[in-house]
Amino acid sequence: MAATRLIALHKNKGKSVAACLKSRTDYAKNPDKTNRGELVSSYECSPLTADEEFMLSKRQYELSTGRRQKNDVIAYQIRQSFKPGEITAEEANKVGYELAMRFTKGKYAFIVATHTDREHIHNHIIYNSTALDGTRKFRDFFFSALAVQRLSDLICLEHQLSVIEIKPYRERQKRTLYPPKESNRDRLCSVIDRILAEKPKDYEDFLQKLEQQGYEVKRGKYTSVKGARQKRFIRFRTLGAGYSEEELKAALAGEAEHRPRQKCPAPEQKFQMLVDIQAKLAEGKGAGFARWAKQHNLKEMSRTLVFLQENQIGSIEEMQERVDAATARYHELGDSIKASEKRLAEIAVLKAHIINYAKTRSAYDAYRKTGYSKHFLETHRTEITLHKAAKAAFDEANLKMLPKVKELDAEYSKLLTEKKARYPDYRKAKEEMQELLRAQKNIELFFDEEKKPEQTEHSR
Repeated sequence: MAATRLIALHKNKGKSVAACLKSRTDYAKNPDKTNRGELVSSYECSPLTADEEFMLSKRQYELSTGRRQKNDVIAYQIRQSFKPGEITAEEANKVGYELAMRFTKGKYAFIVATHTDREHIHNHIIYNSTALDGTRKFRDFFFSALAVQRLSDLICLEHQLSVIEIKPYRERQKRTLYPPKESNRDRLCSVIDRILAEKPKDYEDFLQKLEQQGYEVKRGKYTSVKGARQKRFIRFRTLGAGYSEEELKAALAGEAEHRPRQKCPAPEQKFQMLVDIQAKLAEGKGAGFARWAKQHNLKEMSRTLVFLQENQIGSIEEMQERVDAATARYHELGDSIKASEKRLAEIAVLKAHIINYAKTRSAYDAYRKTGYSKHFLETHRTEITLHKAAKAAFDEANLKMLPKVKELDAEYSKLLTEKKARYPDYRKAKEEMQELLRAQKNIELFFDEEKKPEQTEHSR
């Protein structure tokens, strides 16, 4: 069984045709994927110089016809993937060579590279878009990909290989559940779990094993790592409970037990918003959408009623009271968090001014003793500017005595801890407010839809 795909290879922007051909053929001939080049075959060209020979045919085309290539298609590629365990790499290369020869009818040079780096063996067949005689180009005709698939199936049957059975659309298996995507942090946590299971000697040995896994380790106040395809470093302390430096060191020393992180799925919404059917029909939606929307509204309204029963809401007035209370609670927590953030920013700015004021005080005193000399100002402009800025900030804040940096650090740490502690309540209040608002809007829209038929009958 072989799945095929015909791909037109285009010229990349900012690169020459020769450079693009070289990069495409080099990828196909990758020795790590083709058993050191043993699984590469060719027709009317050498695998080592296929890109140069393709370019020679293109130059002959320009000289013999006087025409330049209008589009940016430089070659074509056929990908042919086989069922795992059904064919050997050598036989797959022969099947790919036969497919390329019969599809191009021997009029175009090509290479066939068989890759074995995946579970399924697959061919990369690259053939030149210019004919061998340099008089014409390959014409990518309508349904050419279907012709490749049928020719591949015929060759597979000749080699006693299975083919893909074409099933009616209704009988095809639909995939409704997709595998969850693994983030860089999840991947790093799983690597850390595997390394800890090997029981390294100490923390340094743990970091060395992490480097062996392809991670770049940055040592400092906070250890951070970066994978091969990551753009930024990730600190251990941001990975969650059980993955901070202190917790990892305790687990390595045998003082604590490391528990791998369990990824919790995102909570699903209990119910969704109803669809305003009349508004959608006015926008141009058809009868099919109206039928779907009616079923959707019935399901979501039933879920809304279950939500109201669970929360013991029996009237419009009770609903409004609950909405007002949840909204007030949400805004109260949000305002407190914003106030903490504002104060944290003020402390950070004030701390910077105090430090700058202390560091530049001697320079400013010397500047004042020189009678505010212009030459001294030009020499120490940065220190004097920082000192003046700090003094202006203190005057604006009406500070008669400057607070100590240790006191500011203690207040900053306390505010930051309180702010982090309020976030779970803030998120919970936000979710509760959103659910109540959705339920309220669903009820309003449902009763509006109920009133509309009565109004139309009355108008008649």
